[in-house]
This record gives sequence, structure tokens and C-alpha cells, in this order.
Amino acid sequence: MSDTLELSHWINGEKVSTDRPSESLNPSDTRDLVARVPDGGDAEVNAAVDAARAAFGGWADASPEVRADVLDKASNILMERREEVGRLLSREEGKTLAEGIGETARAARILKFFGGEALRLHGQNLMSTRPGVEVQTYRQAVGVYGLITPWNFPIAIPAWKMAPALAFGNTVVIKPAGQTPATAEALVAILHEAGLPKGVVNMIIGRGRVGQAIVDHTGVDAISFTGSQGVGAGVAEGAVKRQARVQLEMGGKNPLVVMDDADLDRAVQIALDGSFFATGQRCTASSRLIVQDGIHDKFVAALAEKVKALRVGDALDPQTQMGPAVSEDQMETSYRYIEVAKGDGGRIVTGGDRLQMEKPGWYVQPTLIADTAADMRINQEEVFGPVASTIRVKSYEEALQIANGVEFGLSAGIVTTSLKHARDFQRNVRAGMVMVNLPTAGVDYHVPFGGSKKSSYGPREQGFAAVEFFTQTKTAYSWS
Repeated sequence: MSDTLELSHWINGEKVSTDRPSESLNPSDTRDLVARVPDGGDAEVNAAVDAARAAFGGWADASPEVRADVLDKASNILMERREEVGRLLSREEGKTLAEGIGETARAARILKFFGGEALRLHGQNLMSTRPGVEVQTYRQAVGVYGLITPWNFPIAIPAWKMAPALAFGNTVVIKPAGQTPATAEALVAILHEAGLPKGVVNMIIGRGRVGQAIVDHTGVDAISFTGSQGVGAGVAEGAVKRQARVQLEMGGKNPLVVMDDADLDRAVQIALDGSFFATGQRCTASSRLIVQDGIHDKFVAALAEKVKALRVGDALDPQTQMGPAVSEDQMETSYRYIEVAKGDGGRIVTGGDRLQMEKPGWYVQPTLIADTAADMRINQEEVFGPVASTIRVKSYEEALQIANGVEFGLSAGIVTTSLKHARDFQRNVRAGMVMVNLPTAGVDYHVPFGGSKKSSYGPREQGFAAVEFFTQTKTAYSWS
């Protein structure tokens, strides 16, 4: 067991003491209380927005070097503490220790990248159609950003939303996920330690009503949300109703197409990584494995061996290859979909049983389901757990049609040695990100992130594309 943390809101640069009626438990060992957690409401949100609005002018008008220095220093602190913070992340979220430390290092690199972007913000000088008139465009900060972040990447996603907002001169009110508030609080504390002025970042911990209060607040100029489609639709409606900017990331049901000509060993490793890494709790996970008939049986047999051999256990055990689900609800969701798939005619190749572990926790046995049809619920709805299903196809054309046959469109992959099929898939699959001979999960932080159809709404996140959502363009005319 480890020490229990006493979490607080952050408002106007200070930790705000309050009652802590909720708890954050270790999903690897539910006897371990990670943190006692406050439950914010309208009063805390109002105070946070007021602080963010009061801080906006000074932060937006500061030299970009000031903003760059804060982000760079925070990056250095976080990188130095990546093992400590990564351990907290794994203890609270359930990722393996290697995954937790890796995600923390990624968050540090995101902060450093956007520290540089603060100095690269630029516009254009253009010739007017009128003689003697000059035209300039430049980008300005927007105002207060409400950020609502999920539990599955509890430090990377807060970093990739906060970093561009701060780099370009905006202020922030963030609501972290209820399952992982301690990890988010660690990041906010480091930003303040790095010299962030009071009121620039405010954090309110609480349930869904906190997110709704942020969405509805007239003092919040823009909303960035990552979560489920159902909640995202309500966020969009609330933001658009009062004409606030909105950006949504809302999950995926990602296909991995495996062609007859694929390198079998590579295809199996790609599927294993994409489907089961991070306990399958990634919006980019490969949950639909669309396999051409000639390689299907060999692929399923080889993948089943790898899946069966995965070592499930305590996230903090260095020998663990897959940790628990983040919560009891998430665990039960995985098992419920396994039963649905069986009822619809799917065949459990490996997994599917309840695990009996030494420690009480929310463990899910990694599960591979074969003999499924494209229209089954297991192939249409997001499970968000270590469950993958295979669909047998006869041709590339059938595989592409099935890959596009869901309402999601975040990430898609193909494993093939055919340049023709690889290029055609890149052009014609309906997804925001396409992987060739790589897992569908696993993206770089310096390039755009986002999907099509109901996976995403609004401008892209991350990398050079983030400037579109986190700034507004002003066009200036002058005559001399």
C-alpha cells in the first residue's frame, strides 16, 4: 500500500481546501485508497472562471518567451519526475508501470513542443487589391478554455489540451476525469511550480455536473472535450447554443485489415499491440480485425497464442503485461459485450472468463472472438476493453467496405505487402488517421490527431494543427 493523497481544487493559483466525499481507488488492488477527492459544483466553477478571466489579459499580452519558458520548465520538471508521476498514474489508472512512465514522458515532451510553438506563432503580409493598402493577418488568444479530459490518458490528454491553450495566451479551467484526478492534479501542481501566474490554470474536480457547469458558463469562450459520443453530443449542443467554440474527440471502433500477403508474425504483433496494449482502453485500439480468408485461420491461431500468454496482473508489478480495467463499470462492460458476442454467434477463441487474482481488482481476461459478422454489436459499438473480434473476408474490396461500415472513423490500419492496396486504403478508408503495417494505436504528438464521422467534431488536436482551435485570426488593413 502507498500513502493516500488529499486532493484539492486549484483556483487562482491556490489549492482550495474542501470536503472530500469521494475516493479514488487502485484498480489493481481496491483495498488501496489512492486519494480522497473533492466534489466541486457551481460555486467552484464560477470562482475558477472568474480567476481565469482576470488572468487572461496579462497572460495573453505577456511576451511569448514568458509562456515558452513556463512550459519548458514544467516539461523539465515532469521529465525528471517521470518515474514518480508514472507510478502514481499506474496506481490510479491501472496501466502497466512501463506504460505509466511512458505516458508521463510523452506529456513532458508535449509541454516542451508547445513551449517552442509559443515562439513560432506567425501571420502573413499580403498585397491588397487596392494601391497603397497593406494587409496583415495574425493570430490572437481567444480567452478562457474549458477542458474536459478522460481517464484513459490521465496526464497526456490534459497536457495536449492545456499546452497549446497556454502557449498561445489563453487561460484554462480544466475538469479531469473522476477516476484519475490525482494524476491530473500532479500535472497542474507542476505547472504552478514552473512559474505559471495565478489564475492561468484552474482545476475543478468533480462529477459530470462540473463539466456541464463549465460547458454552460458564459465566461468560458471555448470547450475541448474527450469522452463518449453520448456526452460529447450534449457538450456540442451546450456550446453551440451560446456560440462558444467546441472541439470533440469521441472514440472509435477501429479496423485493422490483414491481407493474405501480410507478414504473419508482424500482423500478429500489430494486432496484439493495437488490441490489448493499455488494457484495450484506447480510442485508437484495434477492436475489429478484418482478415482475408487465405491467412485468417493461421492469423487467429497465432494471435490466440499470444493473447493467452499475456500476463495480467498488478499494474505496478514489472512483470505485468496488461493491467486491470480502470473501474468496476469498465470491467463489467467488457464482460457484458463478450456475452453479447457469444449470444450473437461469436466463438471465443481465448479468454472470456472471470479472473481469480490474489488481489481484489477490476481485472479482465484478454479475449479474442472469431466467427463474427460485420453487423454484430461487437463490431459496431465501442467496448473500450481488451476484447477483439475477427471478421473473415474474401477480398480487399470487401475488407474496405466493412472497415468503413461503422459510425466511427478515428483510426484504421492495414497490414499488407501490396503497395497498391496500401495506397488505396490510405485514400479511401474513412478515418482521420491511417496506419500501414503499424498498430492503429500509437500516434506522434507533433502531428494532427482526430477522426471523421462521429469520432471527432471541430478542429484537429495536437501538433501544428492545434493553432487553429486555440487562436483566432485577425486581418488588419492599413494605408500609408
